[in-house]
Amino acid sequence: MTSSNGPSAAAPAQRPDGVLPGAPAVPGRNELPDRVWTIPNALSVLRLLGVPLFLWLLLGPEADGWAVAVLMVSGVTDWADGKLARVLGQTSRLGALLDPAADRLYIVATLVAFVLRDVVPLWVVAVLVGRELVLGVMLLVLRRYGYPPLQVHYLGKAATFILLYAFPLLLLADGDGPLVAVVQPVAWALTIWGGVLYVVAGLLYVVQVVGIVRAERAGSGP
Repeated sequence: MTSSNGPSAAAPAQRPDGVLPGAPAVPGRNELPDRVWTIPNALSVLRLLGVPLFLWLLLGPEADGWAVAVLMVSGVTDWADGKLARVLGQTSRLGALLDPAADRLYIVATLVAFVLRDVVPLWVVAVLVGRELVLGVMLLVLRRYGYPPLQVHYLGKAATFILLYAFPLLLLADGDGPLVAVVQPVAWALTIWGGVLYVVAGLLYVVQVVGIVRAERAGSGP
């Protein structure tokens, strides 16, 4: 991840707590080592490479079983890359960028495929993809003020975890068989729960960005 070289890069550490609670520690990913060749980064790249395969399995041969397997491998590597980064001391700026990028790509790719196959209604996709568009605008705002993307909130990680477990169940619920009646309510419960947390995490991100903008404008005033 590229780090900010602007004059405001060190500003969060100097801000009073009342301006943006918890913000001083958020841009700390700039202090991460600038490593590339690490085991966690390799796992993140593997997850990214799985996105087109996952889409092809869902939309091409509609091999849902293999698609679920790819999604499960993605979930395991999502947990493993963070765990290994801490255990092996291999945290990096690149890893801090790749990890959330892979999560979001899987979520958006899955939602698009689900709409094309009528697995979920369009409004579900509109809400979750709309959240990503809003965060994209926030990233542009941060760049305007010389800030890198903020670190992922734990609530966002929890929401992503829930959604990545809900999606395979939605596929199973869309099929035939005696398990559908059991799986369907669980799948939708996890989807709604994860979706709400996902949106709330996005709102928290917006609040943090607004706090940074206000603090910057206050600091540059007369």
